[in-house]
Amino acid sequence: MGNCCGGGTAKPEPKKAEQKPSATAKDGPRTSAPTGSDGKKKKLTHMGTVLQREVEEVHQSFTLGRELGRGQFGVTYLAMAKDGSKKLFACKQIHKQRKIITKEDAEDVRREVAIMYHLNVHPNICELVSSYEDKANVHLVMELCQGGELFDRIVSKGAAGGYSEKEAASVFRNIMKVVAQCHALGVIHRDLKPENFLLSDKTDNAILKATDFGLSVFFKPGQVFREIVGSAYYVAPEVLKRYYSHECDVWSAGVILYILLCGVPPFWDETETGIFKLVQKGVYDITSPPWDKISASAKDLIKKLLVVNPRQRLTAQQALLHPWLKEGGDAPDTIIDDTVLSRLKNFTGMNRLKKMALNVIAKSMSAHEIEGLKELFKGFDKDCSGTITLQELKEGLKKMGNPLTESDLDAMMQEIDIDGDGLISYDEFIAATMHQNSRYTEENLRKAFQDFDADDSGFITPDELHEALTKHGMPVKDIDQILAEVDTDGDGRIDYDEFVVMMRANNPSGPGLGELLGAKDAGPEDITVEI
Repeated sequence: MGNCCGGGTAKPEPKKAEQKPSATAKDGPRTSAPTGSDGKKKKLTHMGTVLQREVEEVHQSFTLGRELGRGQFGVTYLAMAKDGSKKLFACKQIHKQRKIITKEDAEDVRREVAIMYHLNVHPNICELVSSYEDKANVHLVMELCQGGELFDRIVSKGAAGGYSEKEAASVFRNIMKVVAQCHALGVIHRDLKPENFLLSDKTDNAILKATDFGLSVFFKPGQVFREIVGSAYYVAPEVLKRYYSHECDVWSAGVILYILLCGVPPFWDETETGIFKLVQKGVYDITSPPWDKISASAKDLIKKLLVVNPRQRLTAQQALLHPWLKEGGDAPDTIIDDTVLSRLKNFTGMNRLKKMALNVIAKSMSAHEIEGLKELFKGFDKDCSGTITLQELKEGLKKMGNPLTESDLDAMMQEIDIDGDGLISYDEFIAATMHQNSRYTEENLRKAFQDFDADDSGFITPDELHEALTKHGMPVKDIDQILAEVDTDGDGRIDYDEFVVMMRANNPSGPGLGELLGAKDAGPEDITVEI
């Protein structure tokens, strides 16, 4: 969830004629808006079933335009104020029937809204301007961050003239200020990761903004939490032990700093389970290149943040006083190795091409290879519709004894649902659950590559990417990002070797259905659940 970057001129939808709902509707406005003493129409309100207060409908104040991006919990649109200023904002739309299914879901949304209003005072936190609700959606209108994601800016800046430890310290100082402010105001973010930090605009002096407080919670001193939330690379060891508090944010921030300095996460494995084992051990490398060129002070801070015992970890306030991090500190102007920028470029999350390729491979698997998965799909698809809804996924996993939280289920749904329609198709299910070894055989990788390489030139061109994205119902604006992630030699196209590296790289961004089911290539009777 969160504010997604967007630039350019707004293209709002044409203004629609106002409909006049029935005067007897309990949850909607009356036939026409009352008029105040100044002659202007007052904005109509009704009781929001999710926000549980008098709310307006977003269309009274904003015109929604093009889609800016999709997150775990909603779709973000460009919004233009109707007050005559034509000021632009980002509006996150949370669909009630798909995303707010249970009482707990509604409580999560209310908590997110409360936390964002609570944190609005900090300049490095994306401001929540207003919240709205109608019959179908909850709308959160936020300031528009048009400068893009943090790591994209660093890669771009490095390519233009280098990226130094001093600049990394400046970036991380703002991240740690956000953490310190959250903790001072009694909030744990619980999902700190690079994707949740955006730049306010495209200028060199853009302000870093923290977004996505969908997993955040209020806390009191001594309070302990047991729900496993967050993202694999950044989750703290105490979270995996289901016994944690605000210190988990400092660990996640430490992981971000590690990546800022060397370009890859400190805990890396081919599976999420493997990552979790490494996290719990807390063993990482700060000796191999490029660490040999990183200052001792930076490495000292890393060692004081990535401490397995949360009681021995620096607090956010203590970290801000560290010699490497404090204003005017000892972070050197030394340019960080170009290898780090190359790694950062490749580490911008699970790219769209990989998701599409897995879908292609799933379609090409022979019947006997996926017979067990086919039966498993039928077990989830209770209404025999040919698709699995979030509710069906939830009920199916619950019957298997899986303890996933609602937020974990949303994250899983987002990861599997390639075309973003809120449903898991048969092909998407097979792509998500087939055995990892089956996915990445030479034969399957060749088939997938050839599916995109329409003219059999040995390269996937931008035009072919455009065609593939259109075919799979994905936004064509992602072409530049896909090329940036996969085209490592920078020739503007993707060759087979680059494709294979991308496919075999591990980029988990949430819980894996195949891992949770333990399905591999087995039939339903062989399913085990891994926690």
